[in-house]
Amino acid sequence: MTDYFKLMNDILEMNMTDKGFRFWNAIEKKIIPCWGKLSSSTGKYHKKAGGYVPSVAEHTHEMLYAAVPLLSMFNIKSKTLEADTLLLSIALHDSCKYGISSNSLFNTFTDNRHDKNTADIILEGKETFLKLFNEEQFNLLEESVRFHSGRWSTDADKDFSFSKLNPITMFVHMLDMLSSRNLIKINGEK
Repeated sequence: MTDYFKLMNDILEMNMTDKGFRFWNAIEKKIIPCWGKLSSSTGKYHKKAGGYVPSVAEHTHEMLYAAVPLLSMFNIKSKTLEADTLLLSIALHDSCKYGISSNSLFNTFTDNRHDKNTADIILEGKETFLKLFNEEQFNLLEESVRFHSGRWSTDADKDFSFSKLNPITMFVHMLDMLSSRNLIKINGEK
């Protein structure tokens, strides 16, 4: 069985700064582990060609896998704080998908407010995040997580438009959509 959480970490370690990767490791230890749970608890979304629903880790791995070769779209190079910002937003985007309390381990269904909840936790920890990121990078990280569901995001208003947001926020949303629609192929998948 493939260890997608390890593959996620391999991509992050290869492409984040050393300080950024250590930061991720510290944060990840505080997250209630949802990585092995299904990315769609109902099975209606995220289906793969074989009909199975991937884990949160597999879904996140796909997004990271696709993001790295596309960093140059934004004139971002690996091993920079800009790469750390983007990759961390992907790594964290579904980290609270099953909730934010210790009881989340036992939740059967995904929390449809996970985008807001995760972004709010990031906002509450701003002082910690600012030990690695500058204000602009922090704001992008929080925004990318908050609106990774696009117009379906909890905090999106009826007039939601990506034109008001950083292009990287739309990029994270697009990667999320591509993965959920089984459009990201890895290592020659059909």
